[in-house]
Amino acid sequence: MNLIDYLENKLTEIIKDLGYFNNARLIISNRPDLGDYQYNGAFSLAKEMKKNPNEVASIIADELKKHNLFSKVDVVGGFINLTIDNKLLIKYLNDIFKNPDINLYKEDSKKIIIDYGGANIAKELHVGHLRSANIGEALKRLLSSAGHQMISDVHIGDWGRPMGMIIKEIKEMYPELPFFDPNFNGVYPKELPIKIEELNQLYPRANIKAAADDTYLEEAKEITTALQHGHKGYLALWRLFYDLSSKDVKEVYQKLNAHFDLWEGESDADKYIPEMLDYLNKNNLTELSEGAEVISVKKEDDKREMPPLILKKSDGGVLYATTELATIYYRQKRFAPDAMIYLTDIRQELHFVQAFRAAYKTNIVPITTVLEHLGFGTMNGPSGKPFKTRDGGVLSLKGLINLVTVETRKLIKDNIKEEDKDNLAETLALAAIKYADLLPNRSSDYIFNPEEFSDLNGKTGPYLLYSTVRMKSLLSKCAGANLYPNKYLNISTKEEREIILNLLKMKSILEKSVSTRTLNEIADYLYKLTNSFNAFYSAHEILKEKDEDIKNSWVTLTKVVYDINLKLLDILAITVPDKI
Repeated sequence: MNLIDYLENKLTEIIKDLGYFNNARLIISNRPDLGDYQYNGAFSLAKEMKKNPNEVASIIADELKKHNLFSKVDVVGGFINLTIDNKLLIKYLNDIFKNPDINLYKEDSKKIIIDYGGANIAKELHVGHLRSANIGEALKRLLSSAGHQMISDVHIGDWGRPMGMIIKEIKEMYPELPFFDPNFNGVYPKELPIKIEELNQLYPRANIKAAADDTYLEEAKEITTALQHGHKGYLALWRLFYDLSSKDVKEVYQKLNAHFDLWEGESDADKYIPEMLDYLNKNNLTELSEGAEVISVKKEDDKREMPPLILKKSDGGVLYATTELATIYYRQKRFAPDAMIYLTDIRQELHFVQAFRAAYKTNIVPITTVLEHLGFGTMNGPSGKPFKTRDGGVLSLKGLINLVTVETRKLIKDNIKEEDKDNLAETLALAAIKYADLLPNRSSDYIFNPEEFSDLNGKTGPYLLYSTVRMKSLLSKCAGANLYPNKYLNISTKEEREIILNLLKMKSILEKSVSTRTLNEIADYLYKLTNSFNAFYSAHEILKEKDEDIKNSWVTLTKVVYDINLKLLDILAITVPDKI
């Protein structure tokens, strides 16, 4: 059991023995000079009993002093300030040395689908895709550490009009290809006549043409409809550029350490649209509005306009919202999850409000299934505006990684082999990008400065990696001197006590992060824990210490912090190199 859980249980027992009823919660003190923790429950107890809070607090404090839990118990204005006894801190450190999992937060296991990809076929991943990948992957790992069964889906954009426009542009370039021959009965080509770089340029080019030429746009629409109705040539061509593009997208996600259990997209949901529409129509769950088939999702207490969810346009075409609802439909049918979590730009909030309301109203999902949309803000460049390339285009994720890698390459010293420097620089760059992305609150916009977030001495990913690798190196040197982590014996310095108190906060940090679906508290906590260890490291040299008990305690403490750092960095999906 975690020490704070133990202390709260003991405090609850003591309070009940006094005839009071209160499930005690300890709050981290914002006045360390007064105590490590604070108990504020005397106020609610005093209100119920119509007594003075200070009087109730004094009675509880007097009883607490009879137990060997706190070395100092003080009452100030009804607040009980508590300083944890060092013997308990020593026992706690040894407990997490033996079993680091007691510092984790656990919940009853639930099956949760998490959708955090959102890449589009035949479009290069750009900086706008960064936050969904980083936040989604870290949140998946966090919830998994809390005991949940996670199913991650990339939900790739691989259907709809953009696909028709890409096919149209390929047709303009290579009209002789058999994909466009209605009389062709042979085997279609297995490769495209273009490379990935050119493929990624087709949609922007087609978009410009379609905006200027109605005939071009109309043919792209016709191709889209034919594709969605099973046109053999178009489907064969779509599969080729799908495979080429998805391979490129997977490589970038791999760099970001983002991994998906399901590699599915809008085309997979499209298969379920007829079945879903049949269910909705049979149960009279839709209505007609100006020729379109819709589901009204408006509520009486809405404070803003809430348009209906459009399932089918008057011309019979389906929309993005239709695909979204079909995705919910087939996920519920296949997995029966307890919750579905969606990570997208916060500006898509209305879309998900409509889709979720429609899903509940039509009983596509039961009311017990939690549907959550977690919106996030944007990452901007040093100018405060979205990252752009020199020619004004949106910066690709590959471009961002390369940009930061140039900065982190400067950090690498000559002790690293030349052939290893490029990989290490990229590892540091990815840590810089990921940590900077997870440090602000999820819903906030933030500014990413490549130089600032690549600094080894700041609140950065490279600083955390450097510090963690240094802990590993220290443990290796200790092993070389036949000194191994074994048992923590005593607290001999203020720096050690500060580290242990920081370790104590970890479970509550994880609990809050799970509850709020945010990662910034973990990112901030990891920095504070690492900083407290570095303060200890700077003030004390383990291998030169004469006292064997102190030396053994210090190497054990180092091992505990190192293991916790590895665990938290893994939750944040940040890879730790062997050396820096």
